Amino acid sequence: MATEIINNEAANRYEIHVDGQLAGYALYRTRPDALALTHTKILPEFEGRGLGSLLARGTLDDIRAHNGHIVPLCPFIASFIARHEDYQDLVVDRARDGQA
Repeated sequence: MATEIINNEAANRYEIHVDGQLAGYALYRTRPDALALTHTKILPEFEGRGLGSLLARGTLDDIRAHNGHIVPLCPFIASFIARHEDYQDLVVDRARDGQA
């Protein structure tokens, strides 16, 4: 299973592709200081393969590579970050304080 994660800026979402097929996405809104990650979805035919975690990790790694920050409005992304503390530095302070 070959996976690829891309930032589809035209659609405001990170996408995960499996063997060339769209398998899921993480929607975002651009803010002046960060990307607000709003919703993550894995398409039903691709569920149960750990692709949500791969998508979250790939999304966050790309944001880090571009010196970006996030506001984790999506419950899945927020939960992922809570379980993987190495991504806490990406969260803007007011989101960490519950003021997003």
